[in-house]
Amino acid sequence: MSLEKRMNLSIAYIEENLDGRISIDDLAKVASCSKFHFQRVFLSCFDITVSDYIRKRKFTLAAVDLVSTQMSVMEIASKYGYDSPNAFTRAFRRVHGDNPSVVRSSQAKMATHRRVSFPIEKSGNDIVDYTILERPSFNIVGKSKKFNFDEFVKSGPKFWKEYVGSSEYKELSQLNRGRPGSVSGAPLLTAYFPEDKSKNDNFIDVFGVECSSDAASPSFESHQVPAATYAEFNCSYRNSMKTNRAIYGEWFSATGYERDHDKPDVVAYFPMPYRHFSDMNIRWWVPIIAKG
Repeated sequence: MSLEKRMNLSIAYIEENLDGRISIDDLAKVASCSKFHFQRVFLSCFDITVSDYIRKRKFTLAAVDLVSTQMSVMEIASKYGYDSPNAFTRAFRRVHGDNPSVVRSSQAKMATHRRVSFPIEKSGNDIVDYTILERPSFNIVGKSKKFNFDEFVKSGPKFWKEYVGSSEYKELSQLNRGRPGSVSGAPLLTAYFPEDKSKNDNFIDVFGVECSSDAASPSFESHQVPAATYAEFNCSYRNSMKTNRAIYGEWFSATGYERDHDKPDVVAYFPMPYRHFSDMNIRWWVPIIAKG
């Protein structure tokens, strides 16, 4: 079964269970892929995290219940998985701009968040060039932070922008003195390690340099990137997010490759002297399971 069909099954599962609790684990099982891959595909295709999508779909229907039934706010809150009416009211207000009581008693405007589905409208870029690489295991030494997908979308870029301006980053950059790693060929790296066993759907975002374990500094963490088969995509820093969306939103579906479970995505950075950082070259490695 194609990735698009499996993703549509998971979207149908969401719709059938909006009046209950929906776990990312269950959605990933329906789509027959890892939680990490499921969330990346969903975000890339629809420009919204799956948890935020579920929340907005719940409150689209909750608003309908408010104006078309006699159910109490407490009953509606319970129906959509909220144990506290106050928590429900706060979340409702973030989606619709007004409290449930205002929506029920007036002609207040309500937000409608439609159901998504595949196939999606394509980006217009029909060609996504890539190379298949076999890479041995290597170490990344640096700074890490644990995110879930919602947190990363909201605060991840700001966190790392501030980190690059810190004295700790200056110390980190001295570990390899700007020299490229022997495996990655890059002076600077990011790796996204999924934690599929985590109940909180977390992943570990590691920013650092390729460095042998015996040369690592005690000031920084060391993370091992396992040997893997990667699809490599080249782009500029300016276009990196667009490229990532094309990979997860279109490329997997178009090629039939599967993401290799709990192995990390790796982003290799190649700064250019006297050029703005947005012109910096990027190589994005996505671990794949080769087609049989």
